[in-house]
Amino acid sequence: MTTWEYATVPLLSHATKQILDTWGEDGWELVAVTPGPNPDNSVAYLKRPKQ
Repeated sequence: MTTWEYATVPLLSHATKQILDTWGEDGWELVAVTPGPNPDNSVAYLKRPKQ
């Protein structure tokens, strides 16, 4: 059975693509995005298989 590790990452509205591309290159898969504490930020939830 696959086991997972998870991360929560703040997303800045002016650098969302850069942030997600960087985490994606490290093997993280985006699971969900939710509103953050203010209108300029969101929070990304990511997962990847545990090594």
